[in-house]
Amino acid sequence: MKEQRYRSAAHSLLSLPHMAPAAIQTYSLTRTFGALTAVENVTLTVTQGQFFGFLGPNGAGKSTTIKMLTGLLEPTAGSIEILGRPFGATALELKRQIGVVPEGMALLGRLSASEYLHFVGRMYGLDRATTAQRAEELLDFMQLADQGRKLVTDFSHGMQKKLALAAAVIHGPKVLFLDEPFEGVDAIAAGMLKAMLQGMIQRGATIFLTTHVLEIVERLCSHVAIIHKGQLVANGSLDELRAGVASSLSGAESGQRLTLEEIFLSIVGAGGVEPGPELSWLA
Repeated sequence: MKEQRYRSAAHSLLSLPHMAPAAIQTYSLTRTFGALTAVENVTLTVTQGQFFGFLGPNGAGKSTTIKMLTGLLEPTAGSIEILGRPFGATALELKRQIGVVPEGMALLGRLSASEYLHFVGRMYGLDRATTAQRAEELLDFMQLADQGRKLVTDFSHGMQKKLALAAAVIHGPKVLFLDEPFEGVDAIAAGMLKAMLQGMIQRGATIFLTTHVLEIVERLCSHVAIIHKGQLVANGSLDELRAGVASSLSGAESGQRLTLEEIFLSIVGAGGVEPGPELSWLA
């Protein structure tokens, strides 16, 4: 009965498509791995200029979805449009207009930070002078300029994360995909990165963010979608999700402002769950 109530609440939180121009559009996006369906019939619209949060429990299908949206993985079924044009693994011109910080970062560890940014800039089609100027500015902004000839493989995890983000924005992407961009980044650097991302939004870029740190999503994102067991169960503005969840929770006070954590736990069916048995040696 409780699971049915949560499903009903989640169904009511799938808002109608927005009328503004879409930066990202999926239609019945599906990906299977043998008998496992990792993503199932996901239809999603992200309008241009949105800071969009894409949430879900571990194994819900977030990273698989991002891999399809960035051309790293072919969908089993369904279709994708980026900036109003069909997108796939061979859409090279569209790929020049997106930036990606993937789950594993995929950096070239035997290069220095400067060499890596020069390589990425040239691969995106920037001329040498523009690449050099932007690489210098990014290294200074990311506080990596003093690393000299140090190889990327010798960087800390946080330094590698900042370099991955620098590489993702060096070409000025119109759409930026971020998979856990703040993981391992210290508080000072995280504040700088948030300011940079908000500046990109103000200049009209679209950012698609996935993270388990819900406070970051609540602070930065205007719209949120939640995927659970491969299916899209909620999609809308934070205010729409708050209103939908509050109306479905018995005993919720009028005007109560739910946190994103409370919204998330309610939608995925974990709200109000009693704690499990304690570990004997920690009791």
